[in-house]
Amino acid sequence: MTIEEKDHKDQRLAPQQQLLEDEDIEVVSPFRDAVRQLRKNRMAVAGFSVIVFFILLGIFGPLFTPYTYDGQVLTNRLLPPSAENWLGTDDVGRDLFTRVAYGARISLMVGFFAVTGALFFGTILGVISGYYGRWIDMLISRIFDILLAFPSILLAIAIVAILGPSLQNALIAIAIINIPIFGRLVRSKVISLREEEFVMAARAQGMKNGRIVMHHILPNSLAPIIVQATLGFGTAILEAAALGFLGLGAKAPKPEWGKMLADSRDFIQLAPWTLIVPGLSIMLVVLGFNLIGDGLRDALDPKMKN
Repeated sequence: MTIEEKDHKDQRLAPQQQLLEDEDIEVVSPFRDAVRQLRKNRMAVAGFSVIVFFILLGIFGPLFTPYTYDGQVLTNRLLPPSAENWLGTDDVGRDLFTRVAYGARISLMVGFFAVTGALFFGTILGVISGYYGRWIDMLISRIFDILLAFPSILLAIAIVAILGPSLQNALIAIAIINIPIFGRLVRSKVISLREEEFVMAARAQGMKNGRIVMHHILPNSLAPIIVQATLGFGTAILEAAALGFLGLGAKAPKPEWGKMLADSRDFIQLAPWTLIVPGLSIMLVVLGFNLIGDGLRDALDPKMKN
């Protein structure tokens, strides 16, 4: 075989060899890649474990105790942790483990619905402001600026004072004060995407604005929204606890963690477990969501990937 014939044969086999090499390459979806990166982050896994623990505690915890969250036994008031009362009792003899378990349901519910509401309305306003621009962008942006000019907890207190103290109104207040955070995040992302080539191509093909937003803008904006939503869970739970501590959230005998802290502050020296148990629960849940949020940020950021 001459040199020319050998070179010609190699050129014919090259595409086939390249095809075989391409078949060995594993195609990984962005979702699976993010999950893989998240599983490698030990701190994120630890945070996820904490949140799963409190979810299971809220669902199944009351099944393992014979007490009710509002059952008072005055002869058992301020008992330390024991085999009968795993986390002790409060000032009116209620079992703290039972109350913390029910309180997990309340706190996680407040975090979920508050963040969902803020995410929904913030995303809508952010898309409208960032995509259409002009006067509507200026109007919505000024509303965001006004809401962000107030300290979040003071604004929440003002809203609850207007609506009336209750857990439902506290949830509404927390959702309202978080709308500008999601709105500005979505707005900035939409502004950066609306001039991209794939968006301009879709517009040139006659695609309507609604389809462009749903099929091109929002899917490419999910990464920062997911991270902010995860971090927002911890913030919402902390704000709900603050309102409960001030007497503007859940009312007795509901076992909301902030309210439990307020009820036990007079017994910090006599029965410190009544303060430590709900306070530690708030800290762990907020820490868990923050660790998950940090892990998601690293997993969804292309600059952080190898």
